[in-house]
Amino acid sequence: MPRRFISKLLGELLVERKAITPRQLEEALGVQQQEGGLIGEALVTLGYTTEEAIIQAFTAQYGFPYLPLKQYSLDGDLSRLIPENVARQYCLIPVDHIGDTLTIAMADPLNRKAMEDIELLTHRSVQVFVSTFSDVVEAIQRLYGENHV
Repeated sequence: MPRRFISKLLGELLVERKAITPRQLEEALGVQQQEGGLIGEALVTLGYTTEEAIIQAFTAQYGFPYLPLKQYSLDGDLSRLIPENVARQYCLIPVDHIGDTLTIAMADPLNRKAMEDIELLTHRSVQVFVSTFSDVVEAIQRLYGENHV
């Protein structure tokens, strides 16, 4: 339930920024309700917006820093902190840890439950960067694919 509320906030933000129309948001929410996943993913799949527009909305409205993951070197040891199924469930990837702080990149940085779960799971505070859905999925494959072949 909170997931839909949070996702609707992103959708409303995109409507306000004129990246999508209210009708497109309603259609995407219907797709999300049927198929699951992130609202941004549904909007991109339907062709209503781009991942770049979603990133711009997150950074402009909430100040989340953007981390492009395509060329980012991932530390294989980080895969032990967050299990692959959790990374896939929340569409996030661990990118660094210093002391008691774990840095993650995620496609939906408004998902408070994901951050709380990661903090409970790792016993570390979480610093969040935003990245595109496709970059996070590809990074998950790079990080966990090598460790689980």
